[in-house]
Amino acid sequence: MRSITVLGAGVVGVTSAWYLAAEGYDVTVIDRQMAPARETSFANGGQISVSHAEPWANPAAFWRILKWIGREDAPLLWRLRADFDQWLWGAKFLRECTAARTRSNIRSIVQLGLISRRELGTLREALALDYDQLTRGILHIYTDQGEFDHALQQAELMREFGCDRVPKTQTECALIEPAIKQSTVSIIGGTYTAADESGDAQKFTELLAQQAVARGVRFRFGETVTALQRRGECVTGVTLTTGESVAADVIVLALGSYSPLLLRPLGVRLPIYPGKGYSATFGLPEEASSSEVPTVSLTDDGAKIVFSRLGKRLRVAGTAEFTGYDLTLNPARCDAMVKRARRLFPALSNVEDIEYWAGLRPVMPSNVPLISEMRSAGLAGLWLNTGHGTLGWTLACGSARLLSDLIVGREPEINAEPYRFK
Repeated sequence: MRSITVLGAGVVGVTSAWYLAAEGYDVTVIDRQMAPARETSFANGGQISVSHAEPWANPAAFWRILKWIGREDAPLLWRLRADFDQWLWGAKFLRECTAARTRSNIRSIVQLGLISRRELGTLREALALDYDQLTRGILHIYTDQGEFDHALQQAELMREFGCDRVPKTQTECALIEPAIKQSTVSIIGGTYTAADESGDAQKFTELLAQQAVARGVRFRFGETVTALQRRGECVTGVTLTTGESVAADVIVLALGSYSPLLLRPLGVRLPIYPGKGYSATFGLPEEASSSEVPTVSLTDDGAKIVFSRLGKRLRVAGTAEFTGYDLTLNPARCDAMVKRARRLFPALSNVEDIEYWAGLRPVMPSNVPLISEMRSAGLAGLWLNTGHGTLGWTLACGSARLLSDLIVGREPEINAEPYRFK
């Protein structure tokens, strides 16, 4: 039995540990927090959204970003900094904005997402997991004709790749989610993906971590990795802040936005930059009506925010702010998100129980994650499972399946080339 150390106990790290333990490996997970899913997986949008496969880098992105520069409440805020990594990442992002690259990236995201959604359902049933999940699909809604026309083109492309994202009229949208009838914003149409889901990523990760412990996985919480240990062209372990060395045959790097920082001292630059996302979680009163507050997970594409019902809570999340590793809550962005939610669902105007949160998404220029060994960089034994951007929860189980297939040496179900470190 070979030993594997997984760095990171978010949803990607814990699913990686679970699948690798299922293959018979001796797995240890190390995380600086005191429990699973305490960073990017803590309060995200809650969507399992294969239908959200369009990458940020697309032919329309450049002009949108230019339009939004300087607006503190912009759906995507690129805060210019004296930061070489930000500018280098930005150049790579622009390279991904061609129509051909966008099409290729959508294909890669959809094929991994479809496997991931299936694997999640299998895990949920086999382990009887309850994480406030709802399998009622995801409805994208549009309030701008131009945005809607663009969405119809993207939906057609996703259907070509196997994601059944179906156009819906305004009337059909209201039948799927009656609460949007209360909206003070005019909704002109939408797209609906019935097989998509929603659920609490933190709860799922905690429950799966418990199951992993029962399977023999060890978790070392409250311990920070400061360096990777290397012998020749092989990574042999990690060093902790205490000075302790932890040896392993295989290291899996699943530290999200912090993954590049661990590789820089070894002369490797991962093309990952942190994109700060926000969420506001509304605590709903007992009398909250399903005709006033949504139960179907929604994506408001124009505002770049999503809505997911998590039991007695409504999670509103989204937007992106590129401002380095700063986790400070920006009041203007929090206010804009809540105002939009209250315009769409006026019943929320009476809800004052709101918890705000921000987390750093590990964004690749292409939005396609890295799932591969670093042998080509002279780091054999070091595997990546990182760079999932806004889709960590959506792609976690599929990424862990692909990772385990590759480590075991089994032919994966999909072509692994798009996820390889180059």
